[in-house]
Amino acid sequence: MKDEILKKEQEFHDRWASLIDVEGIRVRDYFEACTAPENRFILQQIGNVRGKLLLDLGCGAGENSVYFASRGARCVASDYSPGMVEVALKLAQSNGVAIEGRVINAMAIDYPDNTFDIVYASNLLHHIPNPKLTIREIHRVLKPGGVICFWDPLKHNPVINVYRQMATKVRTEDETPLDINLVRFIDDLFGRTIYDTFWIATLWIFLQFYLIEKVHPNSERYWKKIIIEHQRLQKTYDRLEKIDRLLKQIPGMKRFAWNLAVVAIK
Repeated sequence: MKDEILKKEQEFHDRWASLIDVEGIRVRDYFEACTAPENRFILQQIGNVRGKLLLDLGCGAGENSVYFASRGARCVASDYSPGMVEVALKLAQSNGVAIEGRVINAMAIDYPDNTFDIVYASNLLHHIPNPKLTIREIHRVLKPGGVICFWDPLKHNPVINVYRQMATKVRTEDETPLDINLVRFIDDLFGRTIYDTFWIATLWIFLQFYLIEKVHPNSERYWKKIIIEHQRLQKTYDRLEKIDRLLKQIPGMKRFAWNLAVVAIK
């Protein structure tokens, strides 16, 4: 069953990779735009990456590897989709940085123990049949003092769950958003864990896309649209983010965010 799920994930992402235009990717936006709060949080926690050996696990189009390479990290862009690894290498070339590309199963990472300083994963774990196995594998390949940093969607918000039911053509049928209690598992495994969640009131922007701008979730990937159009969305996002900060002070409210971001030290 796991092999079947992985095969479908691979085929879906290979098809997606064949449609990607690397010249249209603005790498910095995925980490520095107002609508990229997960990566802004991660950057604040991990500090200087220059000279660090970084595994970008589930690299997708390679925005992450290219960004970290531009900041001096030695990056391995890895994905279960050979098509995505190829796109990542093209993106690196177009941005004038060097990265290594590898096809890797995230549940059986083909590297020795204690190899990497940092393992970064964005939007990966909810595609994995056994996220805890992947987290254990990440722990294994990290050096002592190494850092895992990732962000993924949570399963608890009813608005996002309606969106998922609608966006059937831009997501895989077997993906499973995370339970926020996964943080406890990570905290038990690693020495120090920091996390936050993002997008509660700010999810109004998704409703704006659908209800006001009449953009169907199957015609555009909303999670890409918020990055691509961050400049026009900034005033709205900034106002709503202030509300999010207040909402997250209410006990139990963090679980209703769209995304979870975690940084943990081995």
